[in-house]
Amino acid sequence: MEILYLDKIESTQSYLLEKLKSSEILSPACVVAKRQTKAKGSRQNSWDSKEGNLFFSFSLSKKQLPEDLKLESLSIYLAYVLKLELEKLGSKVWIKWPNDFYIDNQKIGGLITNISGKHIVCGIGLNLVSAPTNATFLDIEVNIKKLLEAYFISLDKKPKWKQIFSKFKIEFELSREFISHNNEELIILKEVILLDDASLLYNDKKVFSLR
Repeated sequence: MEILYLDKIESTQSYLLEKLKSSEILSPACVVAKRQTKAKGSRQNSWDSKEGNLFFSFSLSKKQLPEDLKLESLSIYLAYVLKLELEKLGSKVWIKWPNDFYIDNQKIGGLITNISGKHIVCGIGLNLVSAPTNATFLDIEVNIKKLLEAYFISLDKKPKWKQIFSKFKIEFELSREFISHNNEELIILKEVILLDDASLLYNDKKVFSLR
């Protein structure tokens, strides 16, 4: 995995998507920025991008994913593999459905996944040293380079979706205290049924985690 470290760009994900399209960067690759000026979270919300926090996007080909992983489950899968690496370092981070990193009942980061042709492009932001008033930051200190190296080594091993989901299924009970969104619809997570692909059955409709 080639990792490119930059001081300041508008968005690691926009930058990577553009460079992949022009073939200036070849997948697999990762872009890390000290600061983003136009970062986006889920539902096109802006994301506070203060220097010292972690902002990165990476690309994989579909062939680099485990055979039992459906694309609908991708966001949960990629988030949970990173959560496991943080857990090894002593963090109590957990994944709130569908794409948020939490400590206790406060958000510390999020993940967005795009599919561009043969490429999977995933953007992740984590609060390491600072956070807005309605959020918090990671409960441990991390070395960004070592964390990313460990994360990509884990992804390269292609842990099976079945293994990841068996752990996420237990942790999902923490999400039931919250609500989520499907376009403009609010989803009350204590009222849903979690399906094997990490989608939800809510009001007789299937809601997917991919963002």
